[in-house]
Amino acid sequence: MQKKKQTNVMTLVFMLLFLLAFLIIMGRYMYIQMTGEANKVSLTEWANELRETSITLSAERGKIYDNNGMMLAYNRPTYRVYAILDPEYTVNPDEPMHIIDAEKTAEQLSAVINIDKKEIVEKIKSGQKEERFQVEFGKEGKNLPQEVMEKIAEQEIPGINFIEDSMRYYPNGMFASHILGFARNDDKDELIGIAGIENEKDEILGGTDGYIRYKRDKYDKKLLNADEVVKSPENGDDIYLTIDQKIQTLLEDVMSQVDEQYSPKRITAVVMNPKTGEVLAMSNRPSYNPNKPEDIKNWYNDVISTPVEPGSTIKMFTWAAAIEEGVYKGSDTFQSGKYSINPKVETINDHNQGKGWGKIDFDEGFRRSSNVAASKLVWENMGTDEFLEYIKAFDFDEPTNIDLPSEVAGKVLYDWPSEKLRAAFGQGSTVTPIQQMKAATAIVNGGDMMQPYIIDKIIDSNTGKVIEEKSPQIVGTPISESTADQMMDLLDSAVNQDDGTGKPYRLDNYSVIGKTGTAQIPNPEGSGYLPGNENNIFSFLGMAPKENPQILMHVSVTQPELKDDARGSDPVSFIFNNVMENGLHYLNIEPDKDKVIDPIESNEFPSIEGKNTKDIKKQLEESKLEVVFVGDGKKVVAASVEEGIEIFPSQKVIIVTDKATMPNIKGWSERDVLSLASLLELDVEIKGSGFVTNQSIKKDTKIKGNMKLGVTLGSSANKEEKEKEKSKK
Repeated sequence: MQKKKQTNVMTLVFMLLFLLAFLIIMGRYMYIQMTGEANKVSLTEWANELRETSITLSAERGKIYDNNGMMLAYNRPTYRVYAILDPEYTVNPDEPMHIIDAEKTAEQLSAVINIDKKEIVEKIKSGQKEERFQVEFGKEGKNLPQEVMEKIAEQEIPGINFIEDSMRYYPNGMFASHILGFARNDDKDELIGIAGIENEKDEILGGTDGYIRYKRDKYDKKLLNADEVVKSPENGDDIYLTIDQKIQTLLEDVMSQVDEQYSPKRITAVVMNPKTGEVLAMSNRPSYNPNKPEDIKNWYNDVISTPVEPGSTIKMFTWAAAIEEGVYKGSDTFQSGKYSINPKVETINDHNQGKGWGKIDFDEGFRRSSNVAASKLVWENMGTDEFLEYIKAFDFDEPTNIDLPSEVAGKVLYDWPSEKLRAAFGQGSTVTPIQQMKAATAIVNGGDMMQPYIIDKIIDSNTGKVIEEKSPQIVGTPISESTADQMMDLLDSAVNQDDGTGKPYRLDNYSVIGKTGTAQIPNPEGSGYLPGNENNIFSFLGMAPKENPQILMHVSVTQPELKDDARGSDPVSFIFNNVMENGLHYLNIEPDKDKVIDPIESNEFPSIEGKNTKDIKKQLEESKLEVVFVGDGKKVVAASVEEGIEIFPSQKVIIVTDKATMPNIKGWSERDVLSLASLLELDVEIKGSGFVTNQSIKKDTKIKGNMKLGVTLGSSANKEEKEKEKSKK
């Protein structure tokens, strides 16, 4: 009886527990049904998410232009090929939407893109085995140009589809690469700026993506009542630089020639309008092609990011400080050669191994670039504390704040007497080329120092309205107008008097003024400096014309390989003289010398299209242009230079005749190859850097449409011979 009673109690307990659980479940069910929420998750929203799909509408990245509207960087559409494997994706059996025949698909694809047939078959069959919905084809199946995509699409291969991507493209290759920088896709497949303007103005250029959101079926097809929501993308803004494409091109070409001939460790060059602070051109070697960021050897824009000991170019500011302080008298004399303030401080030597030039005056000391003269001006005439104030007034202790990323200011070493003496002639303390350029504008502008800048304006790409526009800005007045005028005369004497160090920088048509520099390189493995004539940084900071300078330019060449009869000024003057002379011609600046040598009858390229080839050859044979005729046809059909465009001496002009054949392009630059490919409609593939060493299309081969030209860049034969001669020694 007792046992039966216990059984009834247990049964009742279980029934109550069951009832309680039932009530809880039912209550929860009713709650979910009434509120549509489970565990604080909206089931309605969850269901909508399952039914909804979203397509990103990519914003177009803003373009970058030069100061004349020449496009320097833009987004180019590319395509990614993929194959659908899922047979359920096909709705109509007569129109298959998935891969039917792996072998045939592979044969068709491999005929157009550079993927091995076996590799394609393997990817498709492996994906089918793993029951994957789709597969892609790796690196070779991405970044396909539109013409390749269209060739594949024309074959109507079942299951083959494309995704449109966007790739940043720089049409001029290595041109201004350290200014432009580059943009590439990150891990999230978003295009972001990595260096240069692309990085500095990434947010402005990038824009904001939009989207399309709609409801779909299980085949990812839009429903009839799709509740579609569209948010349009906001495209990035366009940026116009102060860079002038013509001057930048001229600078790039001559720097490449010096790089090839002298194999220096480094070259920097910057060209500026000294009246405004606008940078007209800027380049470095080593450089890189922003279309191939994987080949980058030098990330740094050395003009703004690599401070070095400047050498004697700094003396123009030492003399300016002494003049401004009222302690300078050019006719006062001193004993050149060696100078010591006391036995405990190192002796200062003039650059001719301390021999000097006897007793000379301070004006001659400037012309001859005397270290002793500079040291005496600071230590005896001016005072070291006063000189430090001028170093700061010229902003050598801070960055210029140019609108480029990763600027690094130089460092002023000014604690010990030896450091103060050496600062006077450009040793010990460091500066960047852009810091010197900024300081030099004060000498050009009667004491007013200009802010350097490289972005001219920012334009709304949708409306064309100017969002931001820069204008010249005075950022300091370290010296007076009378001091600036006296310095202009001293800079004139350094170039145009026979005892001046700047003689190699004289031009035929224009009066150049400026200051040379030869900076020793600190020994990285110990104290002191590297020995030898080649182990220097050779530089020149100059301007022209003297009475009203329109171009200010700084060039430096580090550790060039010099032949026995060569001077350190040779590679520097080759760059400076070419860019300055032709740049002033291009800007239509009137020559200010009596002797005028105009390199061509007219600086504008004539109309030649459709004209007789012989007549054009005769017309151009007197010019100093490097003219290449493509083929031996009777008529001219195209040229690399348009009618009316300003041209420079030694500029390469490619002229295509109506019987085009492949020229010998060995020794050509990458820019010239790209120009030829554009004229002949060749599909070009370039490997390496430097100048052409091999070409896939042989010389005199008849050119047909859509031919593929493979080009290898590297060291030229001349450079290789030079290396062999060096190894024999």
